[in-house]
Amino acid sequence: MPDPTPDPDQSLRDAAAQPAKASVDGQSVEQHSLKDQIEADRYLASKAAARKPGLGIKFAKIVPPGSV
Repeated sequence: MPDPTPDPDQSLRDAAAQPAKASVDGQSVEQHSLKDQIEADRYLASKAAARKPGLGIKFAKIVPPGSV
């Protein structure tokens, strides 16, 4: 049985991939604006980055050469 609640990220990807407007008899199709597509891509990329562990912070022990 399919999942009744679709993934919101996948729904956004599907909506961005489809045309914004379409007309059958006149055969005209209009894409989403480039600005909207870029904003959707940034949003999905920021959500993916937020899920990664570490939050972009890296700890390292600095050992100077010649010390005991």
